Amino acid sequence: MSDNMFNGSIPPQLFSLMHLETLNLGRNLIEGSISGSRMGDLKNLKTLSLESNFFNGEILVGNLADLTELSPGNNRFTGAVPSSLCHLKKLKRLDLHSNLFSVSIPSEIGNLSVISSLLPNDNDLVGEIPPSMQKMGQLEELDLEDNCLRGEIPTWLFDLIYLTDLKLGGNKLVWKNLTIVPKSNPSTLSLRSCSVSGHIPFCLSNFTNLFHLDLSEKNLIGSLPPWLNKTNLYELILSINFLSGSLFPLFQFELLQQLDLARNNFSGKLPDNIGKATLMRKLVLSGNDFSGPIPNSISNMSMLSIIDLSNNRFSGNEFPSFRALYLDLSFNKFCGGLPVTFYERIVVLLLSHNEFSGVLPPNLMNLSELACLDVHDDKITGEIPAFLSHMSTLQILNLRNNSFQGPIPNNLTNLTSLQILDLSDNDFSGKVPPGLGNLSGMIYPNSDASLLHLDKLVYNRWNIMSVFIVYPDLEVFWKNLMRDLPGQHLRLYTFLDLSNNQLNLKILNMSRNKLSGRILKTLGEMDNSESLDLSHNRLSGEIPQTFGKLSQLTDLQWSNNELTGSIPGGPQMDRLNDPNFYANNSGLCGMQIQVPCEKALPEPKPEESGSQGSWFSWVMIGIGFPVGFFSTVRSFYAIGYFDDAPKRGQRRHVRQGVRC
Repeated sequence: MSDNMFNGSIPPQLFSLMHLETLNLGRNLIEGSISGSRMGDLKNLKTLSLESNFFNGEILVGNLADLTELSPGNNRFTGAVPSSLCHLKKLKRLDLHSNLFSVSIPSEIGNLSVISSLLPNDNDLVGEIPPSMQKMGQLEELDLEDNCLRGEIPTWLFDLIYLTDLKLGGNKLVWKNLTIVPKSNPSTLSLRSCSVSGHIPFCLSNFTNLFHLDLSEKNLIGSLPPWLNKTNLYELILSINFLSGSLFPLFQFELLQQLDLARNNFSGKLPDNIGKATLMRKLVLSGNDFSGPIPNSISNMSMLSIIDLSNNRFSGNEFPSFRALYLDLSFNKFCGGLPVTFYERIVVLLLSHNEFSGVLPPNLMNLSELACLDVHDDKITGEIPAFLSHMSTLQILNLRNNSFQGPIPNNLTNLTSLQILDLSDNDFSGKVPPGLGNLSGMIYPNSDASLLHLDKLVYNRWNIMSVFIVYPDLEVFWKNLMRDLPGQHLRLYTFLDLSNNQLNLKILNMSRNKLSGRILKTLGEMDNSESLDLSHNRLSGEIPQTFGKLSQLTDLQWSNNELTGSIPGGPQMDRLNDPNFYANNSGLCGMQIQVPCEKALPEPKPEESGSQGSWFSWVMIGIGFPVGFFSTVRSFYAIGYFDDAPKRGQRRHVRQGVRC
């Protein structure tokens, strides 16, 4: 019954199937506890799969003595891994991944003497790797990644002769014995973040069957060892180290499909033989010191789907033909016009922080599946071209800090999938198009159409491609600082930033949100404003006296807030004397509503930008609000009231992640 939309709890009638041997409820929406169920009545059960549901509590199935496979992974089980599981002597596969198990691994775990797959990864397990595991003579797959394990990596792990997949990354383990002569010959070895320093250990050369090697997040130094030439690696991950030297030997590997050397000390030009790795699918060289042009031979890598060359010193204005779905060339020194040698089905295109100039080329319109276009902090000029409004797949458009000019075209409202729009720090002029308030991707950011659908490539030992969704990371300007927004939560965000332009804002409607705090003085300095609606929010304090200077204001809505004090007077404010404009507030007074003020109240001191009670709490407008934007409100529109923007900067390297 897997892969349906079943919800609720397991129906009790199911437990009357006394002869049932296989029960698969995986990948549904079932919830509740197993500990109080009658699961133990299914005495003949051999296979039980509960993965990817919403089960919670403890797992009490220790009396199902015939179980050979138990898969409760990706649920909400808590507490310790039950020691009763260690009595299931016939168990061959135990998959506990992605739950909330804590405490240490049961010391009796070694009693599972015939087990071949043990997968308690992605939990909160603590303590050391139990010595009893060395009794698991049939173990083929051990995944302990992403827990809180400590202590030394035991040498006996490498004596398990059938072990083919060993994953220990994401813990605080220490690898001390670097002179091992292993009896096993794993094809997958992940030691990410496990403590080891110095050069890449020579003992790894004994693993002649390796196809996946992950030594990322360590303190490794030196160059790539010569013995790498003798391996048959499919995936090599050495990111976040201090490695340097030549990459020339790597691209001799015709089988190499994934190479991640991000955030090291490699420098110089890329080798011309890079194109020999014709099976390469993912190439990440970001955060190094590479320079010069991109070799033309990269065009021979016809299967290359993900390319990240950001944060280097690449230069030039000639580009090879890229076939990537994800291309990041940001934070380099490229110049000239924007390149147009992109794959027509590219999804993510990141070209920011270079020296690209000229106008946006019309060839961009041929990118029929482009979801993210980021060219911020370049030298692009001209007006926003009309063809941009026909790129209906765009979800992120970042043109920040260029030299765009002219009006913001109203036909941008055709981009119904647009969820993030940053046009700040340009020279746009004219009116703010009223249609920007109707961008459905911003009004309904959690719709099925929202953010990117690019797949990140990963391979298992059978060389079958698995996928992980890739989202762009964002940096947004919020409270005078750049703030990080992790990519895995981007479905929750909407941003609109029009600040630092020459725009005239006539109409501003932020009604029916959850805006709170005081009203910023500068809101009353938008001289061209004709209509302002901030009704049905949680605004408090006084209306700033600056509103008395607005000479074109003909419509003003403050109702249903928590405002107090005197309503400002002025030539236009005195004419806005409809009591409905100010209804349902805490204590307003003034001639407009015929409520006398007993005495003039001193104007409150402006709060610091970082204050929790400041107007900047409005910045959290939009996560899931049906009408509002999650607007990083730096200043409103023309004077800087909305800020967002995917900014690359020195971004973090996100594991399995999520990038842009």
